[in-house]
Amino acid sequence: MGLFDAFGKKFEDQVQEAIASVAATTPGVSGLSAEVRGKVITLKGKADSREVRDQVMQKIDQAVKADNIVNAIEVAKPPAPAAQPAGPAATERFYEVVAGDTLGKIAQKYYGKASSYVKIFEANRDILSNPDLIKPGQKLRIPE
Repeated sequence: MGLFDAFGKKFEDQVQEAIASVAATTPGVSGLSAEVRGKVITLKGKADSREVRDQVMQKIDQAVKADNIVNAIEVAKPPAPAAQPAGPAATERFYEVVAGDTLGKIAQKYYGKASSYVKIFEANRDILSNPDLIKPGQKLRIPE
């Protein structure tokens, strides 16, 4: 079957149809797009919250059968509560996986201990199902 599925549509066309449908039916997401490389999808855009971002990824995952979905959708930062003084802005750190990386090597770089890889794995459960299966090009959230 090659590039065509049983219905005669290219995988990339399926992804674009799913993106259009999800963008139209999911409040709180804007500028949704996808980059497709083989059977790997990188989602881009903006979401009002992590919940919305995760919901978009789940809907895309249900609509198309990708080998992997990289969720690079930016999450809007909520305004600081008025009752509390605003402290330093909490920024999310990200790391793009390169060939030869392991979560242990990344944890060693950021935390000084390879055994802290679990922190990174737990923070990226939305894109990782196994800590031993990371791929070049994935953007991993690195918690403080």
